[in-house]
Amino acid sequence: MIPSASANDFRLISSHTGKILCGIALLFAIPIVTALFCGEWSPIPDFIIGFNACLMSGILFLALGRGSRGQLRWIHSMAIAAFSWFLATILCAIPHCLSGHFASYLDCMFDVMSGFTTTGLILILDLDHVSHALNMWRHLLTYVGGQGMIVLVLGFIMRGTAGAYMMYVGEGKDERLLPNVIHTSRAIWMISIIYLVLGTAALWIVLAREGMAFPRTFLHALWLFMGAWSTGGFAPQSQGMLYYHSYPVELATLVIMLLGSFNFILHYAVWSGNAKEMFRNIEIRSFTVTASLTFVVLVIALIISGAYASPLTLFRRASYLLISGHTTTGYMQVYANQLVMDWGELATIALTLAMVFGASACSTGGGIKGLRVGILAKGLYHEIKRISSSEDACFVTTFHHIRDIILTEQHVKMAGLIALCYLAVHFAGAVLGSLCGYPFVSALFESVSACSNTGLSCGITASGMPVALKIYYIFAMWAGRLEFISLFGLAAFAISVFKGR
Repeated sequence: MIPSASANDFRLISSHTGKILCGIALLFAIPIVTALFCGEWSPIPDFIIGFNACLMSGILFLALGRGSRGQLRWIHSMAIAAFSWFLATILCAIPHCLSGHFASYLDCMFDVMSGFTTTGLILILDLDHVSHALNMWRHLLTYVGGQGMIVLVLGFIMRGTAGAYMMYVGEGKDERLLPNVIHTSRAIWMISIIYLVLGTAALWIVLAREGMAFPRTFLHALWLFMGAWSTGGFAPQSQGMLYYHSYPVELATLVIMLLGSFNFILHYAVWSGNAKEMFRNIEIRSFTVTASLTFVVLVIALIISGAYASPLTLFRRASYLLISGHTTTGYMQVYANQLVMDWGELATIALTLAMVFGASACSTGGGIKGLRVGILAKGLYHEIKRISSSEDACFVTTFHHIRDIILTEQHVKMAGLIALCYLAVHFAGAVLGSLCGYPFVSALFESVSACSNTGLSCGITASGMPVALKIYYIFAMWAGRLEFISLFGLAAFAISVFKGR
């Protein structure tokens, strides 16, 4: 039974939503500085307008939340997370709309949601001629979204820990690197910024050796790192990775997107000297098994289809796209129509499965997550062992995730519930795509790509696709990134407003 919402509930949600929007407003300074540095004057008013709209909205919500009392409850934190992400998507789309590179405001919201959720599907028009400031904004959104906008606010703006952990969990994270969730948020950003410096420097060197001139080398290196580390898949050119035609660039981004797909707590454990965790962790083992199996199927499919005459070319294309899909990054070094015309349905299904499995929990990646896949596999093993044993046998199944954990029915139940939610949204999107006239396998591929926050496309996602699909993909990206629970919380709060007890 859901209790009715009180005025104080609204004030609590408004107050914390306002803090998040004010934090997001500060990000507008970065594309403004980029425009000044590159001598681009026309985009600056676009970002100033966006900054003012976001800041004023934040101040308005803070004013509405003045006088709030008590601690956040779970329903508050879930509603704050889901509502803040949606509001930020609307407000951060303002510079997109003013740029003139989008057919509608819905398309702008689609791209912003795709960035924040680290999906990488795009509806932008004439990407090759957008300003450096807008490109910086697009990649900045996906970089921040990878860590989480609430993690950004917790790490740099919020003081005190009251309700902080509930907000942290509301964004789809439930693991702490350190006992204090504020310190955990700062540690996540410390890890991300260190990798940002190192990864950008490495890509800068690679691009310079490929002949690209400064300052494009620096900007492209920065943007490619942001897209790979956040497993967001945004690229500064419409051809994506095909623009570079470079094996060293592919190899560098491959390493970065693998690192970005690892759990932040795993990064912290390895940095703290526990290197053995890389080999014992259930997520790494799960990822290795599922990636190997889907890769074998993909290679067999490509051999059957005869897409590539050279085994080396086949291995290069298959391995890169498989890892890009499995880490839910979405970088492509083949054209979208090649997936349908040349690779065939079996290859498409293999990539779809890789996207369904996804990356690690508490990472920048999406999908069901390796932790849940591993828990479900362990749960199946436990049941088979129990059934095949005598009735009086008693045994314990464990899994290793930083430490040895006893597998419980609750672990399996929650993993199964979230996996079921993902599969339901995948299937519903496939049905909707079929009703819009697309082949079922292609519609399923695109639906999985949206909900798993991957960004690979077989050509369905385009500015001219039906409005119903655009709206559904926005919802799927939003729900998939927040792992559904926050949306359940927001829906429960809405019910409490209208129905109460």
